[in-house]
Amino acid sequence: MEKLSYPFVPNFLLGMAGGIQYRQLVKADKNPRKSSEQTLRNILTYAKDTVYGKEHGFDYILQAPDDAELYKRYQEKVPVNDYEALRPYVERHKHGESDILFPGKPVLYATTSGTTTEPKWIPITREYLDNIYGKMTKVWLYNFIQNRHKVFAGKILSIVGKVIEGYAPDGTVFGSVSGVTQRDCPGFVKALYSNPQCVYGIADYNARYYVLMRMGIERNITLIVTANPSTIVELQNNVNKFYDDYVTDIENGTLKKDLDIDPEIRAELEACLKPNPERAAELRALKAQYGTVLPKHYWPDLQLLNTWKCGNTKVYLDKFKDSFPPTMLHQEFGYFASECRFGLVLDDTVNTVLFPHFHYYEFIEESDLDNPNPTYLQLHELQKGKRYCPYVTTFAGLYRYNMNDLLEVGPNFQNTPTVHLIQKVNGIVTITGEKLHERQFIEAVREAEEETGLKTRFFIGFADLSILGYKFYYEFADQSVTQEQAEKFTEEVDRILKRINVEYKTKRDSLRLKMPETYRMIPESFETFKAQCIAEGARDGQFKLQLLLQDEKRHEKFKKLVVG
Repeated sequence: MEKLSYPFVPNFLLGMAGGIQYRQLVKADKNPRKSSEQTLRNILTYAKDTVYGKEHGFDYILQAPDDAELYKRYQEKVPVNDYEALRPYVERHKHGESDILFPGKPVLYATTSGTTTEPKWIPITREYLDNIYGKMTKVWLYNFIQNRHKVFAGKILSIVGKVIEGYAPDGTVFGSVSGVTQRDCPGFVKALYSNPQCVYGIADYNARYYVLMRMGIERNITLIVTANPSTIVELQNNVNKFYDDYVTDIENGTLKKDLDIDPEIRAELEACLKPNPERAAELRALKAQYGTVLPKHYWPDLQLLNTWKCGNTKVYLDKFKDSFPPTMLHQEFGYFASECRFGLVLDDTVNTVLFPHFHYYEFIEESDLDNPNPTYLQLHELQKGKRYCPYVTTFAGLYRYNMNDLLEVGPNFQNTPTVHLIQKVNGIVTITGEKLHERQFIEAVREAEEETGLKTRFFIGFADLSILGYKFYYEFADQSVTQEQAEKFTEEVDRILKRINVEYKTKRDSLRLKMPETYRMIPESFETFKAQCIAEGARDGQFKLQLLLQDEKRHEKFKKLVVG
């Protein structure tokens, strides 16, 4: 590959555009109390003439003389919401009505799984799109440059969702906000992507990953962006399986004929390809030298990898430890959901810098979550090291929306607390009052690995009310692990859980909670499960999986992945 040169044009243009918005972010974060009051007033003024605004007295709230009275009135007039409370209003928008949750109609919907059988349709307004996926995305890209000056010297591999997945009854698009963001990004950035956007329209899971890597491995990738680190694991699995096929395709400028790709998409892809025997020779030499070829070999100039690193995604990080160039920055993607992009990570920590000039935030302290009348705290009242559940009000029709997450507060950015994800609040499972946390289960498995010497490639636990106990599923790195060894492993996990969760110990010792059952899984169990979910309509970029849960639909899928 050619030596990287300084990317003057993207650095200059993003430095200008991103720098302006970065300075606005700094200004807002210098005075979070003032910014929070002004943002809440702006949102209420924006939506006061809507159906929701009139029903909930936005005009009255806005007459508050100061911030304390403003927050008091807002809490009195507007209830805390989950999606189901807002669904009737969203349905009216979906069927063509305007001015229901916000002025006008959404420009698109982001769909994601809900607590019922019906998905959530998250409305995205023009105001929200321009601010959060326009202005703040420029800060995001500017931040990449600040951390790695040559991040845009090569190509970008970015895994996003399909732009258009369908239409609401009134004809409004629903699809991937990340896909829309990539589609609408500046032309000089779009030219850096390693593949055309039609790749994300490939329905077959393996074929899509093949194309992403066949086109990516041919190029000098310097930036990878994909929220879910499990995607990185699967991309490398694809490399391990199809490396020789990539090389042949790159040499000849072709795309494997047996891939399940729509003819129109294949034609668009093939128009981008041309023979590249020089790169093919380099890749063959790498395999001859290393055997198993890793990203640090085929992308030695990679500057930055941007994925989630918090919550249960940590489980996947060990799977590609030491696979990337040692000089590369692995940056946290930030606290981000379909409902709300809360902020950005700007350094090499996991701490998300918030947007008090675009969102209004409220919080309940972890110890107050079970209180029927909890105290709602303002952004400036958060304390470093403590954990809170966040509630957000946005320019896209979410009012006091419960994110159902547990966040921990980090150091201030300017004068505003930063946050990072610990787990979903519903990451707590209980059969008989034991309140077992997902993080406790993960900790127990990791400690059992150290104690027994057995290593897992993947694991998951399900609460099963029919047996009044848990079922633990393991995919061991060594597939020769016997059922007897696996059961001994579970005994160790059980012992550790008793130590770290007193309620679990009490329920186990009293036999109210039975000994967990043990199941061994087939190779690539997680990948098989994820492929099934995506084939059924789940979106790759949004795919999340808790490792301890009570969910019979998902449980049934894993029952089919056990050995024998």
